[in-house]
This record gives sequence, C-alpha cells and structure tokens, in this order.
Amino acid sequence: MDATLRFTVTDDDTALAVGSGSLPVLGTPRLLAWLEAATCAAIDPALPEGSTSVGTRVELEHVGASAVGQQVEVTASASYVDGRLHRFTVAARNVAPGGGGGSGKVVATGEITRVVVDAERFLSRL
Repeated sequence: MDATLRFTVTDDDTALAVGSGSLPVLGTPRLLAWLEAATCAAIDPALPEGSTSVGTRVELEHVGASAVGQQVEVTASASYVDGRLHRFTVAARNVAPGGGGGSGKVVATGEITRVVVDAERFLSRL
C-alpha cells in the first residue's frame, strides 16, 4: 500500500492563513492534511465495502520550508499492518525545478496510524 500525491503551495496553505504561524510558507497543519490524504489514497483501494479508515496517531517532523508556488510531493508507504491497524511511513519533498519527483529537499518525515472501521457503525456512536 503506497501512494504519492503532489500539491502546489498557495496563499491559503500558508502558516499565516491557517493560523499556525506568521510566515507565508507552507503551514504544518496543511502539510499534515496532505500527508493524511496520501495515507487515505494508499489504504482506500484495499478497504472492504462499507468501511473507511480514521486517523488515530500522528508523528510528524516538519524540517524545511516550502514557499508559495512550490510543488510538494507527499508519499505514504505501509510499514505495519495488524488486522484493522495500518501504520504508514510518510514524507514530503519540495519538487526540484523542472518537475523531477523525489529529487528535491526533504521537508517532512513521520508516521501516521489509521484504523479501519465500519463507517455506519462509527457514525452511529457519535
């Protein structure tokens, strides 16, 4: 289970816009959302009918900045599966000029855990 997604940083994605800082660079909350989207893209094809997955744990180290206009490639790779529990290694890189994927600076690494649930049953408990 692997997935790679690519996003372009806009003004709406900045720390300033999402309230996580005062600089016009990619905000950690937006980066986390992109990484979670990659985990969903990786796990969704394997889910049984009527099931979904929910995030339960995040460990993220955001180590580099991404400017407005920068393309960012996010990846998720399954690193551990035990029944309903799925753990993903995640990473983000700034895409190098010219569009070469994976050749730019690493801006984040981490791990995201998701648990498979029955969607209807999960919602009925709220």
